[in-house]
Amino acid sequence: MYPTVAEVLALPVLRQGRPHVVAGAAGLDAPVRWAHVAEVADIAPLLRGGELVLTTGVALPDDGAALARYVADLAGVGVAGIVVELVRHWSDKLPSGLVDAADQHSVPLVTLSRETRFVSVTEAVNGLIVDAQVDELRAAERVHETFTALTVAGAEPADILREVARLTEHPVVLETLSHEVLAYDTAGTDPGELLPGWPSRSRPVQVGERTGFHAAAGWLVTVVGARGHDWGRLVVVCGDPPPHRHVVVAERAASALALHRLVAKDTDSLERQAHRAILTELLANPVPPAELTARASALGVPLTGRLLVGVAVRPRITATTRTTQSTPVLLRELAEATALAARRAKVSALVAADDTLVRALIALSPEANVDAVLRRLATDVHDARSGAPAVVAVGTTGSGPAEARRTLVEAAQVAAAALTENAERVVHRLDDVRLRGLLHLLAGDERLTAFAARELGPLLSRDAAQGSRLVQALRHYCEHGGNKSAAATAAHTSRTAYYQQLARIEQVLGVRLEDPESMLSLYVALLAHDLRAGDDHTSE
Repeated sequence: MYPTVAEVLALPVLRQGRPHVVAGAAGLDAPVRWAHVAEVADIAPLLRGGELVLTTGVALPDDGAALARYVADLAGVGVAGIVVELVRHWSDKLPSGLVDAADQHSVPLVTLSRETRFVSVTEAVNGLIVDAQVDELRAAERVHETFTALTVAGAEPADILREVARLTEHPVVLETLSHEVLAYDTAGTDPGELLPGWPSRSRPVQVGERTGFHAAAGWLVTVVGARGHDWGRLVVVCGDPPPHRHVVVAERAASALALHRLVAKDTDSLERQAHRAILTELLANPVPPAELTARASALGVPLTGRLLVGVAVRPRITATTRTTQSTPVLLRELAEATALAARRAKVSALVAADDTLVRALIALSPEANVDAVLRRLATDVHDARSGAPAVVAVGTTGSGPAEARRTLVEAAQVAAAALTENAERVVHRLDDVRLRGLLHLLAGDERLTAFAARELGPLLSRDAAQGSRLVQALRHYCEHGGNKSAAATAAHTSRTAYYQQLARIEQVLGVRLEDPESMLSLYVALLAHDLRAGDDHTSE
């Protein structure tokens, strides 16, 4: 906001006096808060700091010790500099005691070899300061308008951080109070330099107030929160002490972020959004780039040197859950329950809800008991969601970032297969789902779809045309291994009527159901058809 001593000396009104810096050049970057004419030696108690003192020296002593005290007193109150006119008291040069003291305290000491109208100097300097203050107020007003518009428009955190980076031209990071990175904008710099080791770098940085600059780290930090609940910190990585307008930007951005969290109750938390972004990129990249692993590490989930296990949690949608909760709300709650279970198990995890399931990537130390950890996590999820049962499935354990995608994909496939079977397990694994698991692996293959259509086509057409339930009767028959009595009981149909349905199935399809190969082929076709149909029969 304030001009420096060097900038003031460049003003025409002072250039006419031929200014010459004779001592304290190290302090030329000091800000000038005001220009003040003072002839008496004991002026220091009347000053507040930041003044550029203008004097002819007529009332100053010639004694070296007294001049040293004069400079020390001014330095003690924080003056920006001293300008002495070499006309009335000293006409050639300043006493060495004055010069030496100025150098010692790094107070700029400037001589003017021509007579100068100090009133013109004060008008110019103070006018410059007032203009700078007005410009700062206008800039603050523009910042206020910018972030108000973002808030009204419902801007996402990424948009808010992008504006902070644009206005400050510095990288900015939004972190939790436990120093996990929720979002960031590099302002065009390399994220590989910004994110590595972030939690360990951030923990020691404490400013003792809601907004402050930490000189050792070069960070401008402001707390994010509202209604007495603080949940994060906004960090502008600026290196040097920031100007006031950057402080205003940081504080207004923090307010916008806090308000976004208050009004966005129907969306995922910022933590879940950050986790989802990384999980999505891991699924899209068989070999994760270094930036992605750095981002995961900044969220407190290191991927290198760890055992990685993909986890998929799918809710069992029943008539009760469908009427009491929408699927997005159910999945959000399931994601929070999974994240809480991971924290209770004391493991690092990326957790986020997708369209149909909750994905998690668990990062364990190489010495961890993987089975014990997964069982505890799954048990906690089941206990937390006892009113809305879910399937917890896991992929095979990987040993690094390159295997993250595989274990995540496997977990999702196992969960989809387990959802269609009646077995209740704490944790479902790939070897538990057997044939269903294989079919889920092949679910996108057109040849499987064509096979199911060939095997079941006539029966599906008959049911659609006449309203019969022959496909359902066939399903009961296959699920009970060809035991007609058990199948009739499961179908809630008399044996006579059920046997008639089986005879009609054989007639329509032209097969003998008692032939083991025919029954196996039809059962595989039914499972493949169920995949295609979205498992509609599970809710019947």
